[in-house]
Amino acid sequence: MLCGRPALPFNRPTLSGLIERIRADLDSRLPGADARLPASVLDVLARSYAGTASNLYGYVDWLARQILPDTAEAELLGRHAAIWGLTRKAAIGATGSVALTGVEGTPVPAGTALIRDDEVEYRTTAAVAIGAGATSVAVEEVAGGPAGDTATGTVLRFVAPIAGVNAAATVEAPGIAGGAAEEDDEALRARLLTRIRTPPKGGAVGDYEQWTLEFPEVTRAWVFPLWMGAGTVGVTFVLDNRPDILPLPADIEAVDAWLAPLRPVTADVVVFAPEAFPIDLRIKLVPDTADVRAAVVAELDDFFARDAQPGGTIYLSRLREAISIAAGETWHDLQLPELNVEVAPGSLPMLGEVEWV
Repeated sequence: MLCGRPALPFNRPTLSGLIERIRADLDSRLPGADARLPASVLDVLARSYAGTASNLYGYVDWLARQILPDTAEAELLGRHAAIWGLTRKAAIGATGSVALTGVEGTPVPAGTALIRDDEVEYRTTAAVAIGAGATSVAVEEVAGGPAGDTATGTVLRFVAPIAGVNAAATVEAPGIAGGAAEEDDEALRARLLTRIRTPPKGGAVGDYEQWTLEFPEVTRAWVFPLWMGAGTVGVTFVLDNRPDILPLPADIEAVDAWLAPLRPVTADVVVFAPEAFPIDLRIKLVPDTADVRAAVVAELDDFFARDAQPGGTIYLSRLREAISIAAGETWHDLQLPELNVEVAPGSLPMLGEVEWV
């Protein structure tokens, strides 16, 4: 409200509206002129000026969206986040190991470049010497992102040949995995709006959630006050960008070290991995086709990512809703589970086996 009067909405003029406005202005200022004559000088000027004005209106329209963090984009969203002490999570390169063969004793230095057939590049993260038989060496993808995930048995090749080492390196089990893309705008915006709406309170539940979500790769986090008695706080999390979303012992240690300088000095923080609680489903589906089944599974995966939380409840009505919105689904009968599913604290509901009947 300005000067006691409500603010009027601003409607961006269309290009055709600007052309007509400029034509009318020219006609009013030049008696006898007709700026609507096709290909006349005045008509060309009207269209040229209108195009320039439309571009300026477009810039102002874009700039208006950048002023507030709930509509800002890309670089300027990052600026908003930086003001509140947040940074966009960088892309993470997939990691794993490959088997090398060659002349025994030949050294392979750390940082040696390898490449996949589609030109995704990797590098060794440790120096090794070729032993008798296959020698394992850890590798990481250079650019970062899920494109670096590679199945067991895939062949990588050295960018620059090393004398005494075979050019082909074979990806070892369980494969190269864990690549994550740079945090997108919506994920960063969600963290930023949470930070603005729930300011730090010296160790409240929301503080621990925000601190944990700021750690690279962590996508969901849950906090349990009094987890093991007075003065203790339980923290658990998942990493949705990995094939297995449950954290490994190394992830637990890393997050625990991350939280150590952030937590109140009197708090005893217990970081743990949630225990998987798979929920099997039995579904009668119409039409029962491969495409509709795949759509149902995709919606169920999305549902569990949205709704599932340790110690929570999976409601039948929500499961039925997820199945119903699958593309191509006309009708279904959810036969299993028969009741809402409640899980114990520390257990995370996850989609189990889906039986089609």
